[in-house]
Amino acid sequence: MSAKRYENDARIRRARRVRSRVKASGMLRLSVFRSARHIYGQIIDDAKGETLAAASSLDGGIDSGSNCAAAEAVGKLLAERAQAAGVEQVAFDRGSFRYHGRVKAFAEGARSAGLKF
Repeated sequence: MSAKRYENDARIRRARRVRSRVKASGMLRLSVFRSARHIYGQIIDDAKGETLAAASSLDGGIDSGSNCAAAEAVGKLLAERAQAAGVEQVAFDRGSFRYHGRVKAFAEGARSAGLKF
């Protein structure tokens, strides 16, 4: 097998481990995904299986999703949309991504806009 396959397996294991702990809390889940060019976030109600609020760097007004400033702006936008939907507290699901760089900036942006986690 190639090294890429093992790397992907480890990524999936990390994501499952984080997600299982977040789901066990029973709270709404703020899930974040980052690609090379963009960053996406959504608030998910696992009990109902629906997305309550979502935001991404593809939304208008954000220049690029590949830097920390844009990630922080997306976090603020998501927090504003969540508060409009009546959500104030969530559990942060970082997936398989380490909590640094753009993922950390996203979380700090959401916190600064009033979302608690």
